[in-house]
Amino acid sequence: MTMESSNKLSFVEKSGYAMGDAAANLVWRGALAYLAVFYTDTLGISAAAAAILMLVVRISDGITDIIMGMIADRTTSKYGKFRPWIIWSAPVLALFMVLSFTVIPGLSPVAKIVWAYFTYIGLTLAYTVNNVPYSALMGVMTPSHTERTVLSGYRFAGAFCGGVLMMSFLPDMVEYFGQGNDAIGYQKTMYIFAGLLIILCGITFFTTKERVEPPTPSGSLKTELGDLLKNLPFIITPLLAITLFFYYRNLASGIFFAVVIGAAWFIIQQLIKKPESEITPSQRDLVDLLTNKPWIMILGLGLFTMLYNGVRYTTTAYYFTHYMGDKTLTGSFFLATMLTSIFAALIAGYLTTWLGKKTLFSISLAASGAFACAIFFVKPDQVTLIFALGICCEFFAAFMPVLVFSMLGDAADYSEWKNGRRATGLFYSAGTFIQKTGNGFASALVLLVLSAYGYIGSDPDTIANTKHVMVSLMSWIPALFSFVALGLLVVYPLNTKRMGEIEHDLESRRKAKA
Repeated sequence: MTMESSNKLSFVEKSGYAMGDAAANLVWRGALAYLAVFYTDTLGISAAAAAILMLVVRISDGITDIIMGMIADRTTSKYGKFRPWIIWSAPVLALFMVLSFTVIPGLSPVAKIVWAYFTYIGLTLAYTVNNVPYSALMGVMTPSHTERTVLSGYRFAGAFCGGVLMMSFLPDMVEYFGQGNDAIGYQKTMYIFAGLLIILCGITFFTTKERVEPPTPSGSLKTELGDLLKNLPFIITPLLAITLFFYYRNLASGIFFAVVIGAAWFIIQQLIKKPESEITPSQRDLVDLLTNKPWIMILGLGLFTMLYNGVRYTTTAYYFTHYMGDKTLTGSFFLATMLTSIFAALIAGYLTTWLGKKTLFSISLAASGAFACAIFFVKPDQVTLIFALGICCEFFAAFMPVLVFSMLGDAADYSEWKNGRRATGLFYSAGTFIQKTGNGFASALVLLVLSAYGYIGSDPDTIANTKHVMVSLMSWIPALFSFVALGLLVVYPLNTKRMGEIEHDLESRRKAKA
């Protein structure tokens, strides 16, 4: 039996792993696609207030993802490091999914915003506790980088299945259960999906196994959390600078952003230059990350591709409701594109073995961006054309998250090969952080643009004045992010040949150590 064949995973295990992301994407790819329009059109808060909410919560995500990565890396149980968190967090995630789409009658405008903050922060925290360990689990199920790519394909096929269920059927279910009352319709619909989420997480827990034993982090969790608390201003301030610049987009916020980023860069360089004996274990992990060029580039790719997909997903409900004039088309469009995504995700791993990750990624970014640009020319009565372009766009876009999360595993391999250390949870927590940051910034971007043009969900005149903006947000605006990502991919250093050499070296080291 060859080394490669001995590291292959069974169909049952790969499918079981996929169910975990089907559960998570009932929330992330499904529910959050409708959350912006729920806030503005059902809960009754302004687009500007909803945009600020989604930006502010990004700051907490930057901290909680890192903390969860540290905790997961140091978890010890008979079930492994990462699997227990998937089953423990499922009920809490399900609860906050329901609460996020709950309207409490009689609340004042301020109380509505407070309720939105409470439920949205709770939802993102529960998602972090569930999805950071889930993502890291892929890095320890098999040591094979090619098998991880296939597994990543299964994962995102599952993710798209979760998206299909929520994004496609939610409008009809809200209509059926609400009978004209969207607030009641949303809540009853979420009860059903919350129960399904818990079942799917249970399937993942019982069908998967952790096989790769990462090097144990040298520092205790208590010590590292203490280090993290001391460095919170260093983490929060750059995120705050980005948020302020993103929201205000003026000279003052631009100067603040430049100063903060410059100061952060100087501090990082000083930390990197210190001898290992003078830094703490958590600082050493940070240095490993910041000197890992492939990891930094993958974060950039992840951010731009999430902005690309997130802007399109957030705009879809507005686009079909107000520009195409038929909100029931939203579910049908999501169904068609998500079924396409499932097929693309399943073949992504096999296409990678033929083309390589870098080549496949380049094709997906260029082709999907081009099809997105073509949507700009679609007229309101051209339903068939918008469906055709959406399907073509989504086919290539579906490869993007598959490749990003597979490449995070490659970056972890590279770190272990280079430094002899492998903080798997921390590597993947960065992936989930970028996923959530990109998604949150994308939703906020859509809301800020609509708000800038005066959009009010209950005012037909403001809706009519923003239809052209919705067209741009479905087409050339997100396409810009895909083309920027394509430029970054040109200089990405880990190709198929290089990863084969690294994997072989690591396998030899592990056998020698055993």
